[in-house]
Amino acid sequence: MEKSTLNTALAWRSGKHSDLADMQHALLQNHVRQAMHSAFYNEKFTRLGLHPQDITSLHDLPALPLTSRQDLNNASHLFQAACDEDIVDLSLTSGTTGSPVQVPYTKNDLTRLALNEAIAFWGAGVRPKDRFLVCVTLDRCFIAGLAYYSGMVELGATAIRSGPGQPARQWQLIKQLRPAGLIGVPSFLLEMARWGQEHGYSPPDMGITSLITIGEPIRRADFALTALGEELTQAWNAPIYVSYGATELETGISECKQGCGGHIHPEMSLVEIIDDQGNLVADGEPGELVVTPLGVEGFPLVRFRTGDITRLYREPCACGWQTPRIGPIEGRLAQRLKVRGTTIYPDIIFQTLQKISAIEAAYIEVRAAYDLSDDIHVVVGTRQTLDAKEVESLLQAQLRVRLTVEIQALELVQKTMSGGHKPKKFFDLRDKKI
Repeated sequence: MEKSTLNTALAWRSGKHSDLADMQHALLQNHVRQAMHSAFYNEKFTRLGLHPQDITSLHDLPALPLTSRQDLNNASHLFQAACDEDIVDLSLTSGTTGSPVQVPYTKNDLTRLALNEAIAFWGAGVRPKDRFLVCVTLDRCFIAGLAYYSGMVELGATAIRSGPGQPARQWQLIKQLRPAGLIGVPSFLLEMARWGQEHGYSPPDMGITSLITIGEPIRRADFALTALGEELTQAWNAPIYVSYGATELETGISECKQGCGGHIHPEMSLVEIIDDQGNLVADGEPGELVVTPLGVEGFPLVRFRTGDITRLYREPCACGWQTPRIGPIEGRLAQRLKVRGTTIYPDIIFQTLQKISAIEAAYIEVRAAYDLSDDIHVVVGTRQTLDAKEVESLLQAQLRVRLTVEIQALELVQKTMSGGHKPKKFFDLRDKKI
């Protein structure tokens, strides 16, 4: 990474560029102009009489139409804004909330992605001398592993491309190559630590100084670690830095060393938090995360509704960066549940289950019970003897609602959850007659 590029990025984050708003305004205009090369936005903006030159400041952003995940699911090919000969990578979304969406990247998009991750790594304390074991998929059209690897290379740090799974292999690499940090899904990094302990290793003594996590929430809304997060940081005796991203956004949002929210890269994305009616909510209030990733060529999105619930914070961070931050992801809008007048999200259920060490896997089935209420069935997997009533009591004490719990063999639960890039933990059966 060129030193001037990193210095410029850090200057923006330190509030030393007074023209930041002007820079973002110009980037937004250019982004909308590029988006109009796609069939989807050309038709939509033309029909509404919107033109890039009509965007006179960042205050005009809320006037632009929102883009839903259903829009992508219906016809993702209509969002491509670059010629086929300019596309150098094709990635697929995980398909967690629908069918996988094909996302095309140009060469410049991949360069932008690498810079995004390099800046995030720098904020988390990674330096060129460091080695990181990347325990994330780099193949199967999955973008996260490629993003982390490219970011490490861009920063000048050393990436060890291990991929997920096989704790024995991971430990062989840790012993041989001595990485300073690990990147992976929290539950797998914890599995690695437990495997090491069972085979005579001491994870805290391996020189791991930081853990960068993806895919699973390990912080609560107040930024405190969940039970999984606490166990993970204790197992490795290393701090955790949470990263957030999505294939279609082509942009990651990651924590700095303070662990108090994911920093938004001002030259790469604009972020809003909206309520159910699409109105902006006050800073610090929960709502749906909406992202406009700036500077994307192949698959530019405008005001994309992620479906994730979080909060926006604008006060300066203790790390010295002045950029806004988003809080931990508190749930998914599509998975919002109503139980006897109480609103809950599956994530809080899984966080509660983490307090029971015997539970090694779990998923939720949701069916319609009656108006304004859902029937939630929790299935947990274990290799030990476990009383369903005790689990139900813990959930009721935490959530103030009663849920039904079923205990199954761990292998059976894992088989039900398997498939795709990520284990499936939420089965929405409310629209099915069973």
